[in-house]
Amino acid sequence: MCAPNLPNNRAPRADTPALRFLFYSHDGQGLGHIRRNLAIAWELTRMSPNASALLATGANPLEWAGRNSRLDVLKLPELRKVANQRYASRRLRLPEEGILALRSSLLKAAVQTYQPHVLLADKHPLGLKGELVEALEALMDLDACAILGLRDILDTPERVAAEWASEGLPARITDYYESVLIYGQHELFNPVATYRFPQSVAGRTSFCGYVVSPNPDPPYGVGADSVGAIRANGHPWVLATAGGGEDGFLMLETFMRACAGAPWHGVVVGGPLMSNPEAQVLRRLAEQTGVQFETRLAELGPVLGSVDAVVCMGGYNTLLEALAGALPVVCVPRAQPRAEQLLRAQVFRKSGLLEFVEPQDLHPSKLRQLIHAGLGRSRRDLLHRIQTVLRFGGARRAATHLLVAAAAVRNRWSAGAPSCRVPAWPALVTGGRGG
Repeated sequence: MCAPNLPNNRAPRADTPALRFLFYSHDGQGLGHIRRNLAIAWELTRMSPNASALLATGANPLEWAGRNSRLDVLKLPELRKVANQRYASRRLRLPEEGILALRSSLLKAAVQTYQPHVLLADKHPLGLKGELVEALEALMDLDACAILGLRDILDTPERVAAEWASEGLPARITDYYESVLIYGQHELFNPVATYRFPQSVAGRTSFCGYVVSPNPDPPYGVGADSVGAIRANGHPWVLATAGGGEDGFLMLETFMRACAGAPWHGVVVGGPLMSNPEAQVLRRLAEQTGVQFETRLAELGPVLGSVDAVVCMGGYNTLLEALAGALPVVCVPRAQPRAEQLLRAQVFRKSGLLEFVEPQDLHPSKLRQLIHAGLGRSRRDLLHRIQTVLRFGGARRAATHLLVAAAAVRNRWSAGAPSCRVPAWPALVTGGRGG
């Protein structure tokens, strides 16, 4: 079993044999799942020179992983979210069941051949529409360890209860997962209580604090040098970003209109998942309103270190990275198809961390008013509030938990415990036709 007592866990020594990790991230909408897993994987490989990680996702994080010699990517065929519990192939001409079967076979093969000591799945215990089940079964055959990572807020309690009941998730989590890690703080939002985790799940659940990416974004688009040039004109700089950008058009368009004639310089980043037609509309509007428009962001950390305020949606990663930089934030959360972003914005506003506009109230004048108020807020007071309320060590605490769990699996394999079949690498089929 994985060690459940997270605060007392210590990472294995640096001179221990290699430890292998498989990270599963679904990619139906946005980049949040892969960014959390990447943050933990980077921290894990920094803590243990003998650890390597394989990231399985349909997103394309090669630029991130390429900077780390012990991270690699298993690129799954991409999906896009159509509605809750409904997905379609983003590129391949395959029906939903076909694309999921293809992804499932790749995940199972990864477990059987890479033979990870630990598998970390983000949010979906069974994968999208059950695509991870065969991989989890293969992991059990290895007597390895599966850990489930959950963001703090999933959706409304009613919707989560219905979805978990329909898939029998409490029992399946107990069957497959030895630990559950919550990427948040129970004093701000307690999913164990809110979603009524049964004791079988609650008893193996630990809170890590918030996971914030320690590594820069891919090297393309506008970067920190551009920020310095912009700030040379003496105006405050306000960044608007919608994360991946797949559903951020309305917020970014409204921000551009709010910037027209404003006493700050606005910069909009569309995001790598924004459609070309929407990007073209924003590019034309940027010329009319004097806003700088960039398709993609270069390095979020250095840029956030140079801005004066951020306008963003309520996604986990962008919102928390802005707050980690002690920046005034105006949040425009998504309310559908899930209420996760709206609930997070409400929790953070109640804690005095940000202001937000509900989607139905989004208007240039309202947004302009809140940006102006944010720019006038004392950064010293905001920093003190953030440091008092939030803990950002989630990536390191999660990585520590994974390393301890992997060491336990490695020791079982080495000891040849009766319940453990020491893995043997599958033989390649040879002797076929040449050509």
